[in-house]
Amino acid sequence: MTLSYITWNVSPEMFSIGPITLRWYGLLFAMSFVIGYIIMQRMFAKENLPITLLDQLATYMIIATVVGARLGHVLFYEPASYLKHPLDILKIWEGGLASHGAAIGIMIALYFFARRNHKPYLWAFDRVVIVVALAGFFIRTGNLMNSEIFGKPTDLPWAFIFSRVSDIPRHPTQIYEGLCYLATFFFLLNYYYKKNGNPRTGSVFGMFLILIFGVRILIEFLKEPQVGFENNLTFNMGQMLSVPFVILGIYLYMRRPDET
Repeated sequence: MTLSYITWNVSPEMFSIGPITLRWYGLLFAMSFVIGYIIMQRMFAKENLPITLLDQLATYMIIATVVGARLGHVLFYEPASYLKHPLDILKIWEGGLASHGAAIGIMIALYFFARRNHKPYLWAFDRVVIVVALAGFFIRTGNLMNSEIFGKPTDLPWAFIFSRVSDIPRHPTQIYEGLCYLATFFFLLNYYYKKNGNPRTGSVFGMFLILIFGVRILIEFLKEPQVGFENNLTFNMGQMLSVPFVILGIYLYMRRPDET
């Protein structure tokens, strides 16, 4: 019996106009901000918050996500390579964004946002992470279009042959992870509305950290190492960086309502 796998040979580029090339990854990355903004608009309207506050929050988020994710990839995964070619750090369109770096960047940005607007730090997180989970879905879809961050070889019938890389059937871990992020988005959004836009402070953020980074730890077992030094590690860099986030999430979810 011959196994039939899914052959994936999609070009990462949508089209080119002269020297300008539009890539699927860039479009999906931008869509995550546009759709996230629309969802946040409805949430802010529910809480009778001014749109100017959302515009400010969106600016903080865009800068923190892009800079944090890029520097995270540079520092956590390939510091030596970028040290030799520092200008390559600016070439975001070539790929190389780390979710853990984005998480750290967002944490720093939201601290300054909350302080400037006299809002509780966790209040901002409880709202932002809902659309961040959706953004994770778009980004992993972009990884799929780039034929990158794929899994280890497998003979499962839904295995993907990323023909731009090799003829070996592999786990489509981008799809696994993306669907988990999408499910997390719907779960958190539903929880937010069930609580009438006023969830217990830190609870949404805590669930986000547990679900997103817990999934990351599990799926990383199916992934191929992103960089060479991970080949000799029992737990790869993504898993090791995820553990503190899961612990923080458990603390936030379990803490007493009166704790600040």
